[in-house]
Amino acid sequence: MSLKKEGYKARLVDKKLREYLKLFSAVSVEGPKWCGKTWTSLNHANSITYIMDPAGNYSNKTRAELNPSLVLDGKIPHVIDEWQEVPGIWDAVRFNVDQNPGLGKFILTGSVTPPRVSYKHSGTGRIAILRMRPMTLYESGDSREAVSFASLFSGKKIRPFTADIDLLHLIDITIRGGWPQTLNLSIRKAGSVSVEYINALLKNDLFSERFSKRNSAKLHVLLRSLARNNATTVSDTTLTKDIAGNDMMLSRNSIVDYTDDLKRIFVLEEIPGWMPGIRSKTRIRMSPKLMFADPSLAIAALGIGRRRLFEDLNTYGFMFENLCLRDLWAYAELYGGSLYHYRDNSNLEVDAIIEMKDGAWGAFEIKLGENQVESAAQTLLRLKKKMVSDGAREPSCLVVITGGGLGRKREDGVYVIPVNALKP
Repeated sequence: MSLKKEGYKARLVDKKLREYLKLFSAVSVEGPKWCGKTWTSLNHANSITYIMDPAGNYSNKTRAELNPSLVLDGKIPHVIDEWQEVPGIWDAVRFNVDQNPGLGKFILTGSVTPPRVSYKHSGTGRIAILRMRPMTLYESGDSREAVSFASLFSGKKIRPFTADIDLLHLIDITIRGGWPQTLNLSIRKAGSVSVEYINALLKNDLFSERFSKRNSAKLHVLLRSLARNNATTVSDTTLTKDIAGNDMMLSRNSIVDYTDDLKRIFVLEEIPGWMPGIRSKTRIRMSPKLMFADPSLAIAALGIGRRRLFEDLNTYGFMFENLCLRDLWAYAELYGGSLYHYRDNSNLEVDAIIEMKDGAWGAFEIKLGENQVESAAQTLLRLKKKMVSDGAREPSCLVVITGGGLGRKREDGVYVIPVNALKP
């Protein structure tokens, strides 16, 4: 019997969490606040300790600080929520499963990656890490579920189909984001939730004792700059110049520190450059892409709404790419894949590369409008030709993700798939 909450919507990570509990003694579910980690964990648990329960003047936290093993008792699987508030809990769990072996004993949830020096053991072999992200369009019920992500990698033929979506509605979905708490709210109210998320970062999260002292005004300017450069390989130098243009000085070292902190609380994601396993004279540019965990946070950081986005589709295009990358990453990880981007010294650039554990790979271009499909398809075909000529295996799929419209497989083998048509 689980502690499943009434109204819980199934998540993609449910399947992997179920599998991990049969393979490991403990599973650490990590990701940004409000993405649903606790409810998902309760769906698989029989008991829980809330470290930040205010009852008894935060007695659970106090007990854990005195002796972390005191919060490990409970019917397994036992959830320890926000374990990072007392990093010693990690070592206590690791020691417990060493002394009393067994599978599926603990589920740890955390919205911050503590400094590695705050606990002694990595937990390798005992504690599995499971990354959780905000809801995909499939999970939130906004997908027509016409094409499965897995079928793209199998080369499956698809019949042409239509997945129309009004542009303003697509913008609204992006503003709302993938936060479970916002699904039943109006867009105005949902947007306010993301704004308060950003405000909470500025007032609280980055000023706790876990982090270096931060200047809230400078952090806010940096967040806006990151949002303007969302889902790009923006350099620290570019950010420094952009911030200086706002009459605010922030050194390169400070920018690195701030962005590292934002990654540690899972607000920012880093997409690494793809390095195919081939011998090639092509010089690959390995600078990572930075994107927000959810496009709603980037929009909130910019302080803009649906009308501004509708009137400035160039800006919305970056937010749309963020939304697509968020979903692609979640689908890829469900099947053990990894997300990358590609750019080389010939300025050939592809938005997303997904590589599976067996070496199979697919390339994805993200374009909001149908009028951009042809150029995107040619980019993908150019990458295929280059990789094959350099000795790489052929891609399993080439896909242009669009903002709605006609889904199909072209004569040249390139799929054109509206983002609101995808399912796992």
